[in-house]
Amino acid sequence: MDISRKRFIEALAGGSALLVFSGCGGGDSSYGGGNPAPAPAPTSGCSEAISGNHGHALTIAVADLDSPTAKSYDIMGAAAHSHQVTFSTAQLAQLKAGTPVTVTSTAFSGDGHMHDVTATCIIM
Repeated sequence: MDISRKRFIEALAGGSALLVFSGCGGGDSSYGGGNPAPAPAPTSGCSEAISGNHGHALTIAVADLDSPTAKSYDIMGAAAHSHQVTFSTAQLAQLKAGTPVTVTSTAFSGDGHMHDVTATCIIM
């Protein structure tokens, strides 16, 4: 599956991607006698993209990906109202495997709008 520029930028903003740049020439002599400092260890995490977003946010704990039951999350974030999204156990397993999963939020009672929420997890 190809990753879009938008998804790549979202992964970077969510701290889910690690870029390591190396170059030619001398190293930093302040670390290990001229050797470059080691790259930070990659981390696991999940990021989200929310359609028509106006302040909502989703946080999925990596430990939730092993849940034997469906997991529901409130995506209120900085918005003035709340929505819920639910991931089935099969969808949590897909996330753990690195497959993006899209679910639709509950409707906001004020005007009935909903959001499509796409979660992507990177497990190291």
